[in-house]
Amino acid sequence: MIETSADSAQPLPGDFAIWIFIFAELVVFGVLFAAYAFARSSHVDVFNASQLTLNRAYGFADTLILVTSSYSVARATLSIKAGSSTACGHWLAGALGLGGLFLVLKSVEFHQDLAQGITLSTNLFYMFYLALTFFHFMHVVMGMAILAVVDYKAYAGRYSAENYTGVETGGSYWHMVDLVWIILFALVYVIH
Repeated sequence: MIETSADSAQPLPGDFAIWIFIFAELVVFGVLFAAYAFARSSHVDVFNASQLTLNRAYGFADTLILVTSSYSVARATLSIKAGSSTACGHWLAGALGLGGLFLVLKSVEFHQDLAQGITLSTNLFYMFYLALTFFHFMHVVMGMAILAVVDYKAYAGRYSAENYTGVETGGSYWHMVDLVWIILFALVYVIH
């Protein structure tokens, strides 16, 4: 039998406070996803018909963009752990660029939805779709603000192989934003 001690347990990456915040955010999104599922179960035909009007290509592209940005953040973390603040900064800049691309693409999609007359009051599906995706959109904006500060500090040499908690903290939040989008994409764009 293999014994493990409390000393061998890996601590959560980043500052513990971000994990309290991430947990709270996941609870909020979880409640919203549960409300979506409950509403869907009562209005299956409306949800299925409305869901077919969404541009899945945009949703899929958004997913690829965010997954790639999370890869960039993971590479930034590995770079700083290896002692390269410049490489860390470059990877974070790439993640920021991809986050910006996500916001642009999602804004185009929102604009097209509005041009088609889709609003929060169109029907229950569109209310959830717009509310959930806009709520997530705002989390991407917040995540980009966090990554921008971390990126600035990386380029300024404020992180090192011995001091990288800030990179892990910002990265943990960004990965949460990515995870939420993957669930949101599956719920809103894919699952019938």
